[in-house]
Amino acid sequence: MESRLRVQGNPIQPMLVMFPFGLFVSAAVFDLVDVVGGPAFLGEVGYWTAAAALTAAALTTVAGMVDLWDVRAGRTRRTAVTFNLVNAVMAALFLLACLIRADSPQRGATGALLATELVALAVGGFGVALGTRLMRQFDRSPVEASGFEALHGVAGSTVEI
Repeated sequence: MESRLRVQGNPIQPMLVMFPFGLFVSAAVFDLVDVVGGPAFLGEVGYWTAAAALTAAALTTVAGMVDLWDVRAGRTRRTAVTFNLVNAVMAALFLLACLIRADSPQRGATGALLATELVALAVGGFGVALGTRLMRQFDRSPVEASGFEALHGVAGSTVEI
């Protein structure tokens, strides 16, 4: 697969995936501490961390959709579509938790919201496994040319930073 969005020859989307996942994990940790009796402000920190993760997930999804555009039908495309859907389900579960918490004054977590976040992280763990499989499939591609030689092998436009 030839990614259209690249930074110094490396696809952007695999790099971006770790930001929302790490922020989702951090939000769940903050909420866990809040639920078990930690300082109340950690619930609000968890809420805003989840909100930042949702923003990062939206940007990652855009990059994933741009890359998915050129994947040929077959096993790799099915894995890529499943990967994006799994990540969307994880983000949707966190979005649900954020929407429920948005009206509360301190935006603290409850046991049920924490359970929702933990289920979302389990779904995200499956997404990480799919992402690993995707990267192994993409790494089997031939080594890319550099410089002017690279212009001959790329079909369509690319964004290189």
